Amino acid sequence: MNINKVEYCGSFHREDLCPKDGLPEFAFIGRSNVGKSSLINSLIRRKDLARVSKEPGKTQSLNFYMVDQKWYIVDLPGYGYARTSLSNRDNWRKMIDYYLKNRQTLVTAFVLSDARHPLQKADSQFMEWCATQGVPFV
Repeated sequence: MNINKVEYCGSFHREDLCPKDGLPEFAFIGRSNVGKSSLINSLIRRKDLARVSKEPGKTQSLNFYMVDQKWYIVDLPGYGYARTSLSNRDNWRKMIDYYLKNRQTLVTAFVLSDARHPLQKADSQFMEWCATQGVPFV
């Protein structure tokens, strides 16, 4: 994959505030602190575009990165543990659910799991949810 230009387009707390230009989107999701932002930085060959933290829950919104003015990478908050209130985590879950079920320009969601451990229950439950909701994922 040859990427020439990537730019941060914004963080959005609701799907209806996200870009409306119709470009395809590829979302990254997984448990909190699984390495979604780190993988994005690696794919685009930048060390610090997607914000990374050792503390779970750093990503708290739908973060959009435009690639070569042709498509988006979307960094989603993780599911599972995060050092925040249950109400914040519930709001993130609702935001993610709505985005994944309703975003017409979403091509696929890449569900990341930690290869150092067996598949976690939260990962299998999330993938089952995607399948039952018709959300395209790998």
